[in-house]
Amino acid sequence: MTLAFGIAIYFIVWWTVLFAVLPIGVRTSEEAGEKTTPGNAESAPHMPNLLPKMVATTRTSRFQMCFIRLPFRQFDKIAGDSILSLLFLPVN
Repeated sequence: MTLAFGIAIYFIVWWTVLFAVLPIGVRTSEEAGEKTTPGNAESAPHMPNLLPKMVATTRTSRFQMCFIRLPFRQFDKIAGDSILSLLFLPVN
């Protein structure tokens, strides 16, 4: 797997995981017991907490990339490598 291909796959995995994580724990202003801000939709999230979701998305995507990368490596090179070397390091 080339570096460019690995980054492209990571980008796709990251966005897919982000869209899966976004709705978790989201409450509207009405559900939170607050008034809706004028100009916002009633269904708009009260506190979306994007930073923790982005951190969780990054961690999950890195973990998934380890398993996506495995089929691209030769079996005899896996035995001597640590799990950390499965993350975007070029294979010689």
